[in-house]
Amino acid sequence: MGNLTSTKIGFIGLGLMGKPMARNLLAAGASLTVTSRRPGPAEELAKLGAAMAATPRGVAAASDITIMMVTDTPSVDKVLHGDDGVLAGLSDGKTLIDMGTTKVRETRAWGQEAAARGAHYVDAPVSGGTVGAKAGNLTIMIGAPDAVLAQVMPVFKVLGKNITHIGDVGAGQVTKTANQAIVGVTLAAVAEGLTLAARAGVDPAKVREALLGGFAESRVLDLHGGRMVERTFEPHGRASVHHKDILQALELAEQVGIDLLSVRTNLELWQKMMDRGWADLDQAGIIRAVEEE
Repeated sequence: MGNLTSTKIGFIGLGLMGKPMARNLLAAGASLTVTSRRPGPAEELAKLGAAMAATPRGVAAASDITIMMVTDTPSVDKVLHGDDGVLAGLSDGKTLIDMGTTKVRETRAWGQEAAARGAHYVDAPVSGGTVGAKAGNLTIMIGAPDAVLAQVMPVFKVLGKNITHIGDVGAGQVTKTANQAIVGVTLAAVAEGLTLAARAGVDPAKVREALLGGFAESRVLDLHGGRMVERTFEPHGRASVHHKDILQALELAEQVGIDLLSVRTNLELWQKMMDRGWADLDQAGIIRAVEEE
């Protein structure tokens, strides 16, 4: 793990992903300032040495680099704007990083708002779930000007292992949107394959074990397929979040003028999870929607 001693970092969004990421930054020596909607997570990190701020503006004002790890685009918008928002706490030379999965068009607009205040905006969404967040080996997809990379890379090296600068602001979110489309369709394929095996009278656990040695092998089959077999659906990544991400993928596809047939079909399963009240299940819970078909 890297050394962030004397680096002033703010962190907003201490949920399933954000809290372990913030802990890793503290462990690397960062001078960390946090805030959260619920007092519990911030207080837990305060016991480990983090400072607490009352508002996102306070976090940004106290930090050279502020990281947001919140659920969706409306949440980022709320964190950024208003008298107590992050933008109000930015000043010349500060850097703001969005590490959630956010819409591309809005990301680019917020980058312009930050630039108008003399600050840098970086979109750096991640993949790897809570397992990667805790281990500090997330995949990080960066959209940023070249000039800001030297400042943010030490932070990313604490949080991730597969770190790629894709392009300018917005490029990271384009990459993550593609990732979520691929993962969403793959989750459905794994769920359908295992369900097919079970209905045909074959042990899906044995099928998964066999497939892990062939062309069907994937991280999704390994990790999420294991959860499907074991029926363990406590959330590591909530189905509601992936439902949101598939909607974002279809919105971006419409904006660039293409039709993603597999992704449109995939949405039906995620929507069924929302309709059945399974929004808070792990993404692997998509097998329950498949089993109902």
